[in-house]
Amino acid sequence: MVKAAVVVIAIFGGLGYHVWDYNTSPTGGKAKAEASASAAAEEDKTHDPEIGDCVKVADPQGEPLPTVVDCGSSEAEYKTGALLPGQDQECSAKYDYGIQYRNSRGFDYTLCFTKV
Repeated sequence: MVKAAVVVIAIFGGLGYHVWDYNTSPTGGKAKAEASASAAAEEDKTHDPEIGDCVKVADPQGEPLPTVVDCGSSEAEYKTGALLPGQDQECSAKYDYGIQYRNSRGFDYTLCFTKV
């Protein structure tokens, strides 16, 4: 009976410690998940240019991925000039490049860029 009680106490103690560590430790699971989500949000923000942002574009002829860069840097290739809402929008002749976006939530748009 005493052995069974010791085993039950050890199991609940270990489980309690795991829950405490996950929720309160700066290196626990919750902190790691929050840090990962924060890093992912920052990374997404670097690929979501706003009007006036300068970008470099990876794979411009394939699956283009714009990355926001400082306009004074040597990496800057284009400057974001317009966002055209709707599906299959074409940038006007005053723009040098355009990227069409389609997402599952129904908000399709085109970003238009001018060369820097």
